Amino acid sequence: MKKPGSARRQHARATINDVAERAGVSPMTVSRVINGEGNVRASTRESVNLAIEALGYLPNKAARSLASASQIQIGLIYDNPSSSFLSAMLLGVLEQARQSDTQIVVVECDNEAQGIEAIRNMVRSGMDGIILSPPLADSEYVLQLLQDSDILAVTIGTQHVDHEVLSVQIDDYRAGFEMTEHIIGLGHRRIGFIAGNPAQQSSGLRLAGYRDALAQAGIDVDERLIAQGYFTYRSGLDAAEQLLALEPRPTAIFASNDDMAAATVASAHRHHIEIPEELTVCGVDDTLLATTIWPEITTIRQPIVDMSHTAIEMLEKAIRAKRAGMASESTHLTVDFRLVKRDSDGPPPSV
Repeated sequence: MKKPGSARRQHARATINDVAERAGVSPMTVSRVINGEGNVRASTRESVNLAIEALGYLPNKAARSLASASQIQIGLIYDNPSSSFLSAMLLGVLEQARQSDTQIVVVECDNEAQGIEAIRNMVRSGMDGIILSPPLADSEYVLQLLQDSDILAVTIGTQHVDHEVLSVQIDDYRAGFEMTEHIIGLGHRRIGFIAGNPAQQSSGLRLAGYRDALAQAGIDVDERLIAQGYFTYRSGLDAAEQLLALEPRPTAIFASNDDMAAATVASAHRHHIEIPEELTVCGVDDTLLATTIWPEITTIRQPIVDMSHTAIEMLEKAIRAKRAGMASESTHLTVDFRLVKRDSDGPPPSV
């Protein structure tokens, strides 16, 4: 027979993990409810409070104070196929995190399913926030999962104003338009285009910019001049081979990123096509790759390192606001890009 008060002592030994398990949420969500933080759904708050009451959980005041001042923990999940984009993004994220003493947990995924599992693991572990890059950042399922999981997130290189996520990106449509306009201004009329991964938002926007710039110049779009790539060097090689086999071949090729532009340069070298005397090649991103091959690539500078700095700052600000029980707005920041002219562009051979 239990002694009086044994049930009370049993309840007192309940932990925050016990409460989280009973309520079906993460320990971090329980902590947010206990600390009266905002951005917790009413139904979730009620479930947590009912679990606390049922278990007789008594939060430790000292632990609560320590938790509110604890180091911010952010998960970076990526499956971006462009190694040059990833290098710049990781550099920016880690630089900023070091300055603000934020802990970054980096997880590489090979596909969306692995990315989804990584997000779920981070939510269960009580991570404060998550950083995503395309193509994970372009998945509607992933974005909905983040919203349903009540975790703050920021995307780099894509924008979704209809979701409660933060984002930092350039205007990809204008980037595609202005680079195509630049190539037209050199005298080119037969301009090839290598599109990026169709699952990524930026791909469609850059292609739309290319099409509209041609239309504005009175140049009909020849669908044979548009080759499908996937933002990888390998896909750029395949697309370039396809375009260079055309008769007549294009006098310029605009690739949706520097990886595919560099692959186009390599393909041209293989066919003994001089750049830029016989073929203009341009890209997007201005990653390290653009200046480590010959000739150096004319490209759109997407400030990936700076965008990553900004993304961390935005997410940290939102996390601190949430810890303090203050509401934070979903911010979608579009940063400036710049056309950087180097050695891979020039007038067409006939000019």
